[in-house]
Amino acid sequence: MELFTFLIALVVLVIVYLFASLKIVRQGHQYTIEHFGRFTAVARPGLNFYPAFFYRVGRKVNMMEQVIDIPGQEIITKDNAMISTDGVVFFQVLDAAKAAYEVSDLYVALLQLTTTNLRTVMGSMDLDETLSKRDEINARLLNVVDHATTPWGVKITRVEIKDIRPPADIVNAMGRQMKAEREKRANILDAEGARASEILRAEGQKQARILEAEGRKESAFRDSEARERAAQAEAKATELVSVAIEQGSPQSLNYFIAQKYVEAVGKFATSPNAKTILFPVEATQLIGTLGGIGELARSALTPDAPPPPAAPPRRAGPFGAIED
Repeated sequence: MELFTFLIALVVLVIVYLFASLKIVRQGHQYTIEHFGRFTAVARPGLNFYPAFFYRVGRKVNMMEQVIDIPGQEIITKDNAMISTDGVVFFQVLDAAKAAYEVSDLYVALLQLTTTNLRTVMGSMDLDETLSKRDEINARLLNVVDHATTPWGVKITRVEIKDIRPPADIVNAMGRQMKAEREKRANILDAEGARASEILRAEGQKQARILEAEGRKESAFRDSEARERAAQAEAKATELVSVAIEQGSPQSLNYFIAQKYVEAVGKFATSPNAKTILFPVEATQLIGTLGGIGELARSALTPDAPPPPAAPPRRAGPFGAIED
């Protein structure tokens, strides 16, 4: 009976020992295994067997990418301006053994290292540079902190500045400066717009004067051409009348004289200053000329008819009356 109880107790102890020797590591983590306090191996994710009492888990290291929040810091810039800033650091452990045994407290070490380098980097820059060159600040911090954490088996993947808060008086001064700069730009744009408008207006007036001069030139050319053609027509008509007279046709001469006479009388009648017209010749002469025109028309319509007898000459009396 005692032997049976001893065997059962022994089996239970063996089972408990086996369970104590099994190490289950979750995904994204690694455990350091120590043999009597000395690091010997790294337990990977899954089921691992290390005899109990001889081996123990030293550190449980998170191998996933992690983030550390940098609390707000008061920093004096190169031009003696006080600013407040904060940020975040993203990192990932690549070597669990180094992260566990090369540094005492990884998170505190990373926080202090990032804080001191943040002060160094931003303290070497002017206020305007700290506000406008965040990418440069992030890149410099990343380079410095990543180089410093390489012996710890840690990779700094990203450093980001979340916020930069200048003092209130500097913010007000920057607001006034921005307003003055915008007003300056507005005034410059207004001046450039007025200048462009004046230039365009002057160009338009210049083009208008050029077109007007070209129009006058074209009109003068057309007028001279019209006068030239009228003179040519007049010369041609005179030539035709002269030819007709030479051929023994006095009706052509009568037609030519009557036409000129009618035109002259018409000009007298349409004159705005003439209220009374005094004819320097007898009115009967005009009638006679018109009669000559009628004879000319009859001769043109009936070329075979004999010419009418010539009228006897008339003698003017002492008071302008015509005597037969």
